[in-house]
Formats: sequence, C-alpha cells, structure tokens
Amino acid sequence: MEVRDDDLDRFEADGAAPLPDTPTQGHVDNDGARIWYASYGNGAPVILLHGGLGNSGNWGYQVPALVEAGHQVIVIDSRGHGRSTRDDRLYTYELMASDVLAVMNRLKIEKAAVAGWSDGACIGMILGRTHPERISGVFFFACNMDPSGTKEFVATPIIERCFSRHTKDYDALSATPDKFDAFVEAVSLMQRTEPNYTVADLAEIHIPVAIVQSEHDEFIKQEHADYLVRHIPGAEMIFLPGVSHFAPLQRPAQFNAGLLAFLARISA
Repeated sequence: MEVRDDDLDRFEADGAAPLPDTPTQGHVDNDGARIWYASYGNGAPVILLHGGLGNSGNWGYQVPALVEAGHQVIVIDSRGHGRSTRDDRLYTYELMASDVLAVMNRLKIEKAAVAGWSDGACIGMILGRTHPERISGVFFFACNMDPSGTKEFVATPIIERCFSRHTKDYDALSATPDKFDAFVEAVSLMQRTEPNYTVADLAEIHIPVAIVQSEHDEFIKQEHADYLVRHIPGAEMIFLPGVSHFAPLQRPAQFNAGLLAFLARISA
C-alpha cells in the first residue's frame, strides 16, 4: 500500500519507516565530532543527507527503494544530529561537508551521488562545487543557496508535528539529550546566516544537479529554485506537486520516483 502522510500525523506519532538492519555502521572521528553512518546494499553509491534538526531515520522510506534499485545507500547523521556528536564551535555547512568526506573515506567510496534534503541539500551542493571529483551528482531538495531564497517563517501544524518528532528523536538518540535547546539555537543561527553563494559560485558547479522544489514548500521560494536552475550550468528542475518541505515523508513514492530517475540519468 502506498504511504500518504500529507499532514505528518503518522510521522509525529511513529516516525518514518525504520531503517533496515545492517552490520555496516559506526562512527568516524572528524574535526572534533564523532559522525554516525550506516551503509546498505551494493552498487552505485548514493549518500542521503537529512535536513536540519532531523536524523538519518527520516530516510526510512527511501533506503529500501534505493537498495532494491541496485544502489549502495549511505546515511549520515550530521554533526550534533541523531547519533553524531559536536563540539562547541559554530555550525557551518563547510564543516559538515568535511564530515561527509570523512565517512566516504572510511567506507572507501571514491565517488557518490548525493541526495540532500534542506540543510543536507546545501551540504551536497557545497561538496559538488568544492570536491567535484568525489560527487557524481546532487539531488538538491528544498533548500536555498543564499538568504534571499527563504520565505518568512510561519509556524504551521505540519511544521509543529515535524518539530515534535525531532524533539523525541533527539532525546532518544543523542549523547547529550539535555542539550536540545542549545542544539536548535546553533543550527538556527547557521540557517539564518548561511549559505551565501553568489552567481559566480553557482557557475563553478559543473556536475549534474537537479533542483527539486515542492508545490507547497513552507521555507523555500519557487523563484529561488528557478534562479538556481538558471545559474548552475546544466541544472534541471524537478517539481513535486501536492507536497511540501516534507515530501519524502508525505508521499515517498512520488519523491522516490524523481530521485531514482535522476540517478538513472547520471549513471547513463
């Protein structure tokens, strides 16, 4: 039966589908943090990077579909998120990009595609620009590359349900469950002040990129997605009707179809 959770009622109550079991998981130490990762399946590698305040478990509807399609799938908890730790430094997307490279090195992955959601998309795009030899393509879902791309924040019931789930997961997974408020403050500061890519920066991205925008995204302007397509060489637009910033949870089959089609194109 196809999953539909447009209002995130199921996600708030139970989370996404549980990640499969795998013996290939652990932590890698990188630049003051212990970064958790897990790997599933075999084939062309794809790294899934979750959004701010979330964790790898948010990809529970994507991992099995990608493994079934013949991919090695790597999930990573961003520093300070999920099972990963952080130090007292300010968050930067560049620092979190270095964590991804550390996991790739641990798993001996020379090159991989990245599917990023919100903050994870920004991390993937930065890797695509700074380390194109390691990144075969970026599926850039629901994010901005400069501050002009974001809408004025308006709290909605869907956002509140997502935040409620993140709160529960942080308490269950984090090594510092009493630090949630400080964690939210630190991530929010980064989101308000980064990224700051110029048109010249975008022009330096020379790998396959799909800009993926939902019809009802609560945070990212459609015109910003259009702007990214215009200024990243060869970028394509994928539009997801009927869903919002939380499309991988709301209608996984729709999201997975777009992701798998992109991976097939860059493989070909």
